[in-house]
Amino acid sequence: MLKKHIDVITLGCSKNLVDSEKLMKLLEENGYTLHHNPDKVNGEIVVVNTCGFIGDAKEESINMILEVCELKAKKKVRKVFVMGCLSERYMAELGDEIPQVDKYYGKFDWAQLVDDLAHSSKNDSGIAEPSSSLREELGEASFIDRVQTTPQHYAYVKISEGCDRTCAYCAIPIITGRHVSRPMEEIVDEIRLLVSRGVSEIQLIAQDLTYYGVDLYKKQCIAELVERIADVKGVKWVRLHYGYPTHFPMDLLRVMRERDNVCKYLDIALQHVSTNVLKNMRRNITKEETIALLETIRREVPGIYLRTTLMVGFPGETEEEFEELVQFTKDMRFERMGAFAYSEEEGTYAAEHFEDNIDDDTKQARLGLLMRVQQRIAEEVSAASIGRTFQVVIDREEGEYYIGRTQYDSPEVDPEVLLLKTENEVEIGHYYMVEITGADEFDLYGKVVK
Repeated sequence: MLKKHIDVITLGCSKNLVDSEKLMKLLEENGYTLHHNPDKVNGEIVVVNTCGFIGDAKEESINMILEVCELKAKKKVRKVFVMGCLSERYMAELGDEIPQVDKYYGKFDWAQLVDDLAHSSKNDSGIAEPSSSLREELGEASFIDRVQTTPQHYAYVKISEGCDRTCAYCAIPIITGRHVSRPMEEIVDEIRLLVSRGVSEIQLIAQDLTYYGVDLYKKQCIAELVERIADVKGVKWVRLHYGYPTHFPMDLLRVMRERDNVCKYLDIALQHVSTNVLKNMRRNITKEETIALLETIRREVPGIYLRTTLMVGFPGETEEEFEELVQFTKDMRFERMGAFAYSEEEGTYAAEHFEDNIDDDTKQARLGLLMRVQQRIAEEVSAASIGRTFQVVIDREEGEYYIGRTQYDSPEVDPEVLLLKTENEVEIGHYYMVEITGADEFDLYGKVVK
């Protein structure tokens, strides 16, 4: 094992990734060498940043913890630490079930890990005792800085923590607590720092972007925040993730329409369309209001690409309500869409008030049908791009291709644009006008316009 080396393994969403990046910066400042998601674990310490959103994510996190604990048993790792959402929610249970872990940290106290490693003595059990406040010692700058694990030209910026919504199926508020917005000035300072290091594309993330500012400024301030970010010199693209449809801040649409560097892309999770299912989900919106919102968004921001997430198999969902969801998907023609089957999460309203009465086979059959419908729509959207010219940012090289994205594509989840190396001279992180010459099930093919 490599001394003073720490391997950080991040599971789950981009919000977890930001936490890992900021932890890594603090560890780096304390003399450690960091490796993120290494192909092979070889550091003396491993930190697993867990996800606890749904059953599959929890299983993945537990399997990873067990895997690195096995390396510890073989003396290939000296210390194992666990942080993140799963640890936040099930710390006591995990400690009982997997005692080989040296210490568990919650989602918001991971900075204590740095204190424990850098500024503390050992107690009899070998677990570090807390020392003085890390934030006081290192100052505010360390909490806007990070070790960037994404390509140099784009970064995720988290604008808030927690969620005040009360969706019946969701355990996130149980894990993260109430919505807490970051001050606008702090966010803009972080973006200026990122831009100074070569970042030109900002992925704004939160559990609920559209609620931003209510706690700090007593009103929804996402439109003002996005305008201030768009004003930062060097920001080429700003992309918005995880909006909420109820009480949507309509002034955001004007900003998206008027600002050239705000991507015409919105990730807004709808979950369902049946008014009855939405009521049981506690989404506080109806079918008619949902459709009216989508029509307004498309009218106010011409050419916008919408990404959404839908759920099948919520308790009590009838065949007729599922067919209503399928027809809605056909009618709305979302450019980007993901879907998942309902998974009961203990402690949620749904788990306590509804019987999970739809069997797994039915859930998976509905999920498969819905995704096949969306696949046909996505293929038609891609085919309609042939012959058009888009601005494309180049993310990486892969085999015989350069791989890029348009403003309508978020990293890792959306289609990519492939440019043959033999026909195109480009640089990673630069933006080019590209004519789309072909399309397949998942990707576009193009050529730089001279």
